[in-house]
Amino acid sequence: MLVRSEEEGALAIGQLSHAWLSGQLARAWGNDAFPAAEPREEIALGAEQHDVGWALFDLRPGLSGDSGLPRSFLETSVSEHLEIWRPAPERMLSVSAHAALVVSLHGASLSELRLRGAEDGREALERHVADERRRQAELRALLGLSEEDTDRTRRLMWTWDGLSLALCNGWDPFTARDVPGAGGLVDVELRRTAPGAIAADEKGERAEGTFALDPWPFTGSRLEVRCEARPLGGVFDDEALMQRALEQAAPVRLTFELRPAAAG
Repeated sequence: MLVRSEEEGALAIGQLSHAWLSGQLARAWGNDAFPAAEPREEIALGAEQHDVGWALFDLRPGLSGDSGLPRSFLETSVSEHLEIWRPAPERMLSVSAHAALVVSLHGASLSELRLRGAEDGREALERHVADERRRQAELRALLGLSEEDTDRTRRLMWTWDGLSLALCNGWDPFTARDVPGAGGLVDVELRRTAPGAIAADEKGERAEGTFALDPWPFTGSRLEVRCEARPLGGVFDDEALMQRALEQAAPVRLTFELRPAAAG
């Protein structure tokens, strides 16, 4: 769960809705400066489903004792993290081996990130990384991919995930580091250039504003992406009440307009 505090409460965005936004970025990705992912549709599917392990977890999120809001993805324990990520690649295998590889790459990257500051659960995290590396080697052999191909996919997935998180969480500005470009790795900066609406319209849509990317990595000259959020009007001291409020909240569709920096 992504939780973004606002003046009148918070927006709760499910991990799979954030992943849906990542998939939209992946499908639109590619121009002379940024080669598209290959095979585009299979890898975009993996990006869209990269958080598939969160599907049930986010239906009834726990209550954060610090904020009085649903616990965010940053508040999971090591055991919860592994419960989410261990089965995730296998759930995609019946759909697409490429998509399963994307999910495996991202899950292993997140476990490696947790290892940098982990005091507890290090052995379990290391085992997860090793298991996913074995899975990735098997999938590479099955699909005829090189380690270079696979690392490029891993970096692209990390980029789409970071940009999606920045948009959903309101991180402004945000820089995606080491993005695969035609001439090597580059940084891509995301910056808001026009404010969004305060409230949703009568259709339940809320424009989040215009954002410029420098350099521009997409096929067209403009891109609109979206996700879905549940608004919460306050904080809670009871988990069941929070979960009921989340279930009953009318969804709001958040839209983001992306443009090249020169046009922004």
